[in-house]
Amino acid sequence: MENRKVVLRSKNLKLGYRKNGAKIVVAEDLDLELYAGKLTCLLGPNGVGKSTLVKTIMGQLPKLSGDILLHEKSIEKISNVELSKKVAVVLTDKVSLGNVTVYQMIALGRIPHTSWHGSMSKLDHQKVENAIQITKINYLRNSVLSELSDGQLQKVMIARALAQDGELLILDEPTAHLDMINRFEVMHLLRRIAKEEHKAILVVTHDLDIAIDTADEFWIMQCGQPMVCGTPEDLIISGRINLLLPDEKLQFDLFSGKVQDASPFKYPAIFGNETLARWLKSIIRKNAQSFSELDIEISIENAPFLLTVKDGDKLEHFYSFQQFIADFTIR
Repeated sequence: MENRKVVLRSKNLKLGYRKNGAKIVVAEDLDLELYAGKLTCLLGPNGVGKSTLVKTIMGQLPKLSGDILLHEKSIEKISNVELSKKVAVVLTDKVSLGNVTVYQMIALGRIPHTSWHGSMSKLDHQKVENAIQITKINYLRNSVLSELSDGQLQKVMIARALAQDGELLILDEPTAHLDMINRFEVMHLLRRIAKEEHKAILVVTHDLDIAIDTADEFWIMQCGQPMVCGTPEDLIISGRINLLLPDEKLQFDLFSGKVQDASPFKYPAIFGNETLARWLKSIIRKNAQSFSELDIEISIENAPFLLTVKDGDKLEHFYSFQQFIADFTIR
């Protein structure tokens, strides 16, 4: 059995804020745990309280009741200086220090250990170098921030958080505004950091597909409902992943692993290569109106690609999905 170390836990936590003297409750009865070596993704619609939870964990917003324990010590009893040594945060705010070099930016992560006017020790430089190596951005070390792409800049900010050397990393939508490749690279980098550097990582995200691929646990927040926690896979097969969807018009499809239209639909009989059949179903579903009343059978083969449609005694052959769907959508 794996020996899991709890870095942060909450007990009977009630979140919210005060407005005109009244308590506005955002979420309550939260019993949560973040483990070293685990990547946890916090998901839910906008306005549900994700930012409130993160700010409360960071000590920026007072809790209404309950407790948050960092290494079994209430964060209220931990000074801001000590908290900054233990918890590193990467926010979505754009960095405007364009003339600062990558190395200088990462070195800012050592401020909780050196103070603003403190000089960096050999250990501080080692922590910066280690962060650069972990994030594989040595080729950028002398570049200025204004020269970087969004993906490169995000890796630099993750390196700065690593240089801070806390056991808990919190990231607010780290894949926002990134292209597909960088979304993939950033989330898999965070998973590798959690595993290899034994960090507890909490990621606030709307990026469901990549979160499923990389997260060890999901925290799903809902308006006025208890938080739901579990591995992505357990939440998927139980159907509770659909709590992320606003209404019954959408559902998470177990077969495709994607969110899709929940309207009832009957596929034609499909035979042949299972991998190709999955993508055949994808294109048929997107063009459901063209297939909804057809009584046909389809076989699909690879190497070379051949798609055969049997309509009664009639056989038609197609040599690409494009050719197939074009024929059926113009009927």
